[in-house]
Amino acid sequence: MERIDYNQSLFPEGTAADFLRKVVSIPSFSGEENLRSDFLETFFAKKGIPTQRIVNNLIICQPHHEEKKVTLMLNSHIDTVRPTSGYTFDPFNPPFSDTRIFGLGSNDAGASVVSMIATFLHFYNTELPFNLMLVLSCEEENSGPNGMRKMWPEIKDTVDFAIVGEPTGMKAAIAERGLLVIDAEAKGVSGHAALNEGVNAIYIAVDDILTLRTTTLDKISPTMGEVKLTVTQIHAGTQHNVVPDSCTFVIDIRPTDVYTNQEIMDILQPKVKSSLKARSLTNRSSATPLNHPLMQCVQQLGIETYVSPTTSDWMRISCPAIKMGPGDSSRSHHPDEYITTEELKLGIAGYIRFIEELSKIISPTKRDHSFQK
Repeated sequence: MERIDYNQSLFPEGTAADFLRKVVSIPSFSGEENLRSDFLETFFAKKGIPTQRIVNNLIICQPHHEEKKVTLMLNSHIDTVRPTSGYTFDPFNPPFSDTRIFGLGSNDAGASVVSMIATFLHFYNTELPFNLMLVLSCEEENSGPNGMRKMWPEIKDTVDFAIVGEPTGMKAAIAERGLLVIDAEAKGVSGHAALNEGVNAIYIAVDDILTLRTTTLDKISPTMGEVKLTVTQIHAGTQHNVVPDSCTFVIDIRPTDVYTNQEIMDILQPKVKSSLKARSLTNRSSATPLNHPLMQCVQQLGIETYVSPTTSDWMRISCPAIKMGPGDSSRSHHPDEYITTEELKLGIAGYIRFIEELSKIISPTKRDHSFQK
């Protein structure tokens, strides 16, 4: 494989590591990504590369983009969570290291963003048997309305498959559990605790929680296994001597590809007395078709695969995809976040190698929407 150049030919600030340090020094909380988006838009403009901007999302295509070809989307997100209190340094002015890039979002998902930018620039003027589209999205961390949820309806007809950049150690997540968060409320009748009055909503909630704890859904996904259900929060009562008339609790469910979120709601509600309300039904599970070219490429390259327990923008797109990127998911949302310079190089090299291999699998035939199924 051709030696990858990480120097100033791609990034005017210096190496890819230097560029990532600059990116993560710009605050970009979910819903507040405008400064980082401005910076990246200017970066491409200085290279003479046009961008399409939708709110703070950026879409960049090759100059020879052809409608007759299928399109591979390289996607990662430019937003971050807010820093936790455990940071030992300013997350936007971290200490310098030759071997690590520190800072909020360096691992999740700044390294994927920079690796995908480097990969896109590497192939920018190369005619592949498919189009490359780079999509840098916002509001991934908070599932906001102006991120991929807003952008996907506008680009879905032009995207056939995708690589979603998240810290996976460059392993390929070939499936991703969805997310179904349910707010439950048990209703009772208020009364004085000393007089044995009322109907205690806590007891109703406890019975329902025990029911949910022992509930199993019959269908087992061959890729993901069973649906996972966990009660994670509970709240009730106003003072010690009043029987509470309401008890609320939260259920965290990680669906598989054999159930829709609505189907899970329809199964659970009749089993409990509490009312159940889903925060969203759109955070679906995803799985890559086993015979898809993405899977063929993964197998050809011997990339380790797994089922991801965490969600990403993959759940907001409707085309086949894999999730793969440099870094370690266990560092995400933790104090003193970092990625190593070696991981960043392996991310760039890994994406380039993947696209080179994929170009051997996909022929430049007329675009066929059956490709997406």
